[in-house]
Amino acid sequence: MRIGLHTSTSGSLEGAAIRARELGANCFQIFSASPRMWRAAGVKPDEAKKLQEARDRWDLQPLVIHVNYLANLATLDPEIRAKSVASFRGELERAAAIGAEYLVLHPGNYKGQSVEQGIAAFVLGLAEAAAGFSAGKLTVLLENTVGSGTQLGGKLEELAMMRELAARETALPIGYCLDTCHLFGAGFDITTPEGLEETIQHADRVLGLEHVRVIHANDSKGKLGSHLDRHDNIGKGNIGEAAFSRILKHPSLREKAFILETPAENEGDELRDVEALKRLCG
Repeated sequence: MRIGLHTSTSGSLEGAAIRARELGANCFQIFSASPRMWRAAGVKPDEAKKLQEARDRWDLQPLVIHVNYLANLATLDPEIRAKSVASFRGELERAAAIGAEYLVLHPGNYKGQSVEQGIAAFVLGLAEAAAGFSAGKLTVLLENTVGSGTQLGGKLEELAMMRELAARETALPIGYCLDTCHLFGAGFDITTPEGLEETIQHADRVLGLEHVRVIHANDSKGKLGSHLDRHDNIGKGNIGEAAFSRILKHPSLREKAFILETPAENEGDELRDVEALKRLCG
């Protein structure tokens, strides 16, 4: 199984891989630039080479990059939209230069529009950003959300519509990333055997499980259907260890890459969560 976590690139790209290895992971996720700034520097070829060498040495596969938190391709605000399209283009180029397999993207907010208009705006923004881009081995993954306010992606049908429409506008490969905390917050009861099976069957019907490449493994501080996006450490939140054991052992999910995005507020939190997933997967 592939079990990993989000690691920091504050020292270097290679340092993020080293940290993942130290924590016992065999895959990992990073930001390619500051997640809360529009401007970003390019990738230095020597740093990308060192990262790839580290990944090859320790079999750290896949590498997932998470798009910054500012990008909102669904908005119609001219300034934010222009910045979001340019920012996402930069994310695509850096991900390709780094050699990542996946680039995870939040669908954004449709404030001032209908859901359908927001989805259309997102797709057109995605296509504009990807114009002329050669994806190579990179696949963009649309991530589900808790569906708070005017947030797109709380319903899996919205993600499926985005992928279907995007296929008409761009050749960019697109799949999905499912976040356990977000599923729970959006009302999917993955804590019971019956609820998990219903959720997986629903995801297969709507998305196609073959297109779900990454699972963000996060417990939830919020309650079922609370639309609260607050991650918790494995077994400390309202999802619980028993549910994660069933998720990790489910035959339809075992080949997915499980990436932790849990809090690291106390010394050893990251290691404990990695070891928890390893223990729970059997």
